[in-house]
Amino acid sequence: MIGCLRNIIRAVVITLAIIGFMSLGGKELIGGWLGNWLNPSQEVMLERAKKVGDFSKINDEFEIEKAAGVLGYNAVIAEHKASGQKMVVVDTGEKPILTAEDIKSDNIEDKLRNSVKKIKYQAISVNDLSVTKRGMLSSYGKSVPYVKFEARVKKLPVGDVAGIISVVKDSKGDDRLLLSVSEKDKYSQLIADEFFKNIK
Repeated sequence: MIGCLRNIIRAVVITLAIIGFMSLGGKELIGGWLGNWLNPSQEVMLERAKKVGDFSKINDEFEIEKAAGVLGYNAVIAEHKASGQKMVVVDTGEKPILTAEDIKSDNIEDKLRNSVKKIKYQAISVNDLSVTKRGMLSSYGKSVPYVKFEARVKKLPVGDVAGIISVVKDSKGDDRLLLSVSEKDKYSQLIADEFFKNIK
């Protein structure tokens, strides 16, 4: 009986403490903490992105949206604010999706299609992928080849997309997969070049 009474008193005290905490602004404090955790500042994002590279020199046209583990890889996802074009940098670790040699090879289309199958995501399906151009870009202080592609994305509202994909080695010799993509008619190589050249 005494143990039961003690538990009731403890429950009442805890309830009153929670009510007091909430009345003194605790709800805003918890809301702010959750907001910072779910939607961190650019400074926090840049700190997280350091696992993949130094993004501190990217200009204000770009915003890092996510710096986290994605499908088992460390990745940084950024957006060009004015156009919505996405840039992705992936640390593929010991599980390379593509290599620099793949980018240079004659059968890059087949390699891209196979890579898409490897990382296929339930909500997205990539079809009709074709390589349309080859070029060079700068990133991590190096000049590396890229291929431009066009594809049809199903289960997303954008439909036809265009973009580039490249692979560069960072200062430690680890592969970084570079990807930029946008709606087919809105893709800009100038935007991709501006973003990737400032990563070290």
